[in-house]
Amino acid sequence: MVGHPTPRVAPGILKRIALFFCAGLFIWIDSSWAAPQYPQRIISMSPSITETLFALGVGNRVVGVTDFCSYPKVACALPKIGGLLNPSVEAWIILKPDLIIHQDDSHKLRINAQNLGIRTLAVSMTSLQNIFNTIQTFGDVLGCEADAQALIEQLQSGIQRQQARLRNIPKKTTLLLLGDGSNPGGALYAVGRSTFLGELLELAGGENILTDPEINYPKISKEFILRHSPAVIIEAGPDANMSAGEKEKKLKQWQRFPTLTAVKNETIFFIGADYILIPGPRFLNILDHFARAIHPDAFKD
Repeated sequence: MVGHPTPRVAPGILKRIALFFCAGLFIWIDSSWAAPQYPQRIISMSPSITETLFALGVGNRVVGVTDFCSYPKVACALPKIGGLLNPSVEAWIILKPDLIIHQDDSHKLRINAQNLGIRTLAVSMTSLQNIFNTIQTFGDVLGCEADAQALIEQLQSGIQRQQARLRNIPKKTTLLLLGDGSNPGGALYAVGRSTFLGELLELAGGENILTDPEINYPKISKEFILRHSPAVIIEAGPDANMSAGEKEKKLKQWQRFPTLTAVKNETIFFIGADYILIPGPRFLNILDHFARAIHPDAFKD
């Protein structure tokens, strides 16, 4: 039996078929290595997170912030989703986020978001190392690794400049209070060594009179202050944002304790900047405030 003759294909056609096959293979391989889809609709659940996202240049991806997020100014115009403790789930649904970033102790928030099928990212910014780690995490998760590394280097360089300025200058015993410490009837809350503010205080040349590293923001008494008699007292927080007249009145209230070293040396300071309690990229400003209060002679030039 004579078989059917094998069809002959022109060489030019074979070449075109091979090129087409290779092109299709290349396209399939290329698509498998395509860049991941980074989050484009982010809800920030704290001022420190919001400030960090904008410092990294990804603020244009933020679609919602808390009622307490006030920096940068452009963030104030974004839709508000309530507070950390009472976020509006309805706002989440309306804004259709593909990522909610929150502090790592917000367990209920995370569960509510996951029940809605919304991806979450938990971060901690309670110490300087945590702040650096969070910036790096944002770089990886949001695809802005180079900007994250640049921001970390900028912040680390700022710390090194302050350390160089204060090199060989003896530390001064310091008490850092949150808010109004001169109110005779008010509670006094101090800043411990293990907090980001406590770390900045040490970097600024202060020796924190609170020695227990396990207590972050203890309530202290006037007797405790009198017993340790710090060389410098700093009141920091929104309540410390006062006029010159108000500050003079507060200083007179402190003068009821004339044996205090800080009272005798007139080294009681009030720092009421809006960022003073926010553990974000503006911590270099806080460090500068502390250093100028504790060691003003180092800044006379």
